[in-house]
Amino acid sequence: MNWVDQCRDRKIHTRNIEICAYEYDEKHIVVEGILKDDVLIPIYVSGKKHQPHSPHHMIIQMLIESSSLIIQEINVQMPGVPYEWCKETLDSLDPIKRLKIEPGFTSKVKQILRENKKCIHLTTLLLSMVPTLMQGYWTYNARKPGAGDIPSEMIDHYLIDTCWVWRKDGPRVKMLNRSKA
Repeated sequence: MNWVDQCRDRKIHTRNIEICAYEYDEKHIVVEGILKDDVLIPIYVSGKKHQPHSPHHMIIQMLIESSSLIIQEINVQMPGVPYEWCKETLDSLDPIKRLKIEPGFTSKVKQILRENKKCIHLTTLLLSMVPTLMQGYWTYNARKPGAGDIPSEMIDHYLIDTCWVWRKDGPRVKMLNRSKA
C-alpha cells in the first residue's frame, strides 16, 4: 500500500538537504551542505497563528585536506532560524576542526557535540555530509587518467562492510581480490 498517494495533496512539512563536493585546489576538497525546512501549513505557536514559512535554513562548509581527510576549516551559516538563540550554536562545530574523517567519525562527532552547544539540525546536516564527502573524495582521486584504482588500504579502512555491495564476502570485494592476484 502506498500511503503517500492517499495524502500527497496534504503535505505539511518538508526538509531538503543538498550536499555538494568541490575540488578546491590540488590538496583540498570543499564539501557544502544546506538544510532547509519548510512548514507548509499555518501553525500556532504560543497561541499566535503563523503562516507557512521556513524555520530552518542552515549551511555548513568544510575544507578537507584530500591526502589525510582531515577537516582543516569549518564554516557555519544560519540564514534562517526560528529563534535568535539558535545563532549561539554557530561555533558549535569548531571542536571538530582537525578531526579525521574515518571509521568512528560519527561517534566522535556525537560525543563532541554532546559536550558542547548542540543543535540537532547542524548535527543532522554534518553527519549527512560525510557520505557525499567520501564520494567526492573518490571522484577527486579518479579525475586523472590511471588514478581510478582505489588503494587496498583505503578499501579495507573505508569501504569494507559499509554497505551490502562492499561486504567482506560479497562479489565486489572478491572481484577486487581476484584482480590483485
